Amino acid sequence: MKKRKQLIALLLAATTTLSFTACGTKANNGDNNNGNNGNNNKSTASDANATPKSSSDTLVVDAGGFESKFSPFFAQNVDDVHIGADYTQVQILGLDRVGNPVLQGIEGETREYNGTEYTYYGASDVTITENSNGTVDYDIKLREDIKFTDGEPLTADDVIFSLYVYSDPTYDGSTTIYSQPIAGMDEYRNGMSTLSALIGAAGEDNTDYKFWTEDQQKKFWDAVNDGGVKYAQTIVDYMVSDQGSPEGDVKAAAAGWGFDLKDGATTKDFFLAIAEAYGWNFSAMEKETAGTALSTLIPEEVYNYPTVGVSTGESAKNISGIVKTGDYSLKITTSKLDATFIYQLAMPIAPLHYYGDKSKYDYDNNQFGFDKGDLSIVRSKTTKPLGAGAFIFKNYADGTVYMDANPDYYLGAPKIAHLNVKETQEADKLTGVQTGTLDVANPSYSSEVAKQIAEINGSDELRGKVIDTELIDFRGYGYVGLSADNVKVGSDPASEQSKNLRKAICTVLAAYRDEGIDSYYGATATVINYPISNTSWAAPQVTDDGYQIAYSKKLDGSDIYTSSMSADEKYKAALAAALEYFQAAGYTVTDGKLTAAPEGAKLEYTVNIGAGGAGDHPTFLILKNAADAFKSIGFTLTVNDLAQASDLYASYQSGVAEMWCAAWQAGGDPDMYQLYHSQGSTNYYKIADKDLDETIMLARQSTNQTYRKGLYKAAMEVIMDWGVELPVYQRSEAIIVSSERVNIDTLPKDMTPYWTWSAELEKLELK
Repeated sequence: MKKRKQLIALLLAATTTLSFTACGTKANNGDNNNGNNGNNNKSTASDANATPKSSSDTLVVDAGGFESKFSPFFAQNVDDVHIGADYTQVQILGLDRVGNPVLQGIEGETREYNGTEYTYYGASDVTITENSNGTVDYDIKLREDIKFTDGEPLTADDVIFSLYVYSDPTYDGSTTIYSQPIAGMDEYRNGMSTLSALIGAAGEDNTDYKFWTEDQQKKFWDAVNDGGVKYAQTIVDYMVSDQGSPEGDVKAAAAGWGFDLKDGATTKDFFLAIAEAYGWNFSAMEKETAGTALSTLIPEEVYNYPTVGVSTGESAKNISGIVKTGDYSLKITTSKLDATFIYQLAMPIAPLHYYGDKSKYDYDNNQFGFDKGDLSIVRSKTTKPLGAGAFIFKNYADGTVYMDANPDYYLGAPKIAHLNVKETQEADKLTGVQTGTLDVANPSYSSEVAKQIAEINGSDELRGKVIDTELIDFRGYGYVGLSADNVKVGSDPASEQSKNLRKAICTVLAAYRDEGIDSYYGATATVINYPISNTSWAAPQVTDDGYQIAYSKKLDGSDIYTSSMSADEKYKAALAAALEYFQAAGYTVTDGKLTAAPEGAKLEYTVNIGAGGAGDHPTFLILKNAADAFKSIGFTLTVNDLAQASDLYASYQSGVAEMWCAAWQAGGDPDMYQLYHSQGSTNYYKIADKDLDETIMLARQSTNQTYRKGLYKAAMEVIMDWGVELPVYQRSEAIIVSSERVNIDTLPKDMTPYWTWSAELEKLELK
């Protein structure tokens, strides 16, 4: 049975419109100053009932949609994160234009990018020391002039409080610093469990009420037997109606969803299996939804049992690796070097006095602002954030978040008095900027959108008198995924025959990428050849030794293509090469056609794509052209165009899909553990390779980028050899800004995926 944890890498279908990347993991940048920019005007409260429309002192920005979890601890939706962890908060450290951590933020670090030197400022200096015993010290020195928006100073106590919230045994937000090798972390988290995990593990027939009451147990199992069973039944119904599972066969439906049950299993058994996989955390179990929210089926009291901590034994009173060294300094010690740890420090510093209880904070006596195992006071502030960021949250009403400038922001008061972030439909983004209901928007960019912008500007230009368009590479890439478990020969997904089957499919698909991406995106996207975003420093470059076009080799290792081939000649060459792979996989080939499949394999496979049921997707044409080519050799590739993105997600996250089209969004560090390690929580490819696992772990144990880049290149070659992923495209992301209302000259220069329009929000001016 698989056990999946909460996503860190943001997984999105390629058709999903992404909100812009805000300043959550950025360091502030300035050319010459390191403090107030001269604007000390006090802000006034926003009118919550006003129509969100641009005015002389208000910037209106689009958002995809809010869940109202505007908490630096619990925000998950990307738009909620912008509000709760970006605009209103300050991070321990940030990233520069290429995604590298800024370690000396107090005085600033000057780094060159694209021929220009930029100075980056942040809230702290971080000194990293590798000790002879293998441990690593991270000494953090905070600026002493940062205030929260209620006037309270930001100190080391606030950082320590925040770290202990993230490390609490009942914390179930998306930040996973508790999984890092911080000295003493395991000892601190041991000896405590959650009420739901304990009752669930004890079983329905338990009669020992040492850690909970009989009434609590009854309510728990009543909820499981009613709402829990109904929840599992919705998944079974989905598997029957949409995936063809035999009606009444719970075991088969669960197997298709990724859970291995015994013969004769009931729907309740299915729910218990899901619950066990998620440690009885009902909120985390929502990820297994087939459309019905578990929170609507289980009483609120029971639904919150996973947030109730219960002491079951001895545990450490503190985390030995987190040590306060001064009013504005602390040290974090890890038991070993992990290159990904430094990125964990790009986390918000939340105010102890607001999110916690100051009467319960006494560092010397192991009190950290709340009772261990009880984050209720932190959760109670989820909908109204308070921090030290550039803007002050006022309220959320009618689909709009209203914020005012923070006059005491440590890098200078924003020159814009008010910031409104408004939920906006995709179809309304261009017209919103054109008509004045929006000042900044992030439309899903394509050649058609570029044409519309040019028409609005009354010229062929994307930067004109009405709309200024800033193009940056999207911090991610589109791909076609193949499940090694579902596309294989025999019973071994790692066999050479299984790999050859998948390579045969990828070889034909790869040949049609240029035409398909050019047709959909024009010059706004490029075809990529490795499973990594081109925005990453670890991405192989065309000029690197050994760089290869994806799936451009024949079975014998020779090139499929020559430089003189026409497009039609390339398609024929790819098809011929695919036949060789099919034959090596065990298929019977007669007169250039497949006539029989080996055991465990088929002559027909299905690829799921979220193209809205209308073919509106950058990879759709690639699949259709490849399907036509496959048909000519007796192989059927069925293109399943799903109207609902949720169905696409469910198909591959549950392990049902044979093939699918989606996109990954990359973080600052190219760590591959989650996606490709055999134990990775989002390894939907089902790749399990010992050499790959070892390479991924080796890359974590060094901070030398050149060394790590070589390891990641080797890892990507293993992934490609398995044939579980075809990299397809790196698209451009468009940020459109009103040229009529925004002073374009005050936008950041040399924008990147890590340094977008809002990276220097305090400097942005309206006309």
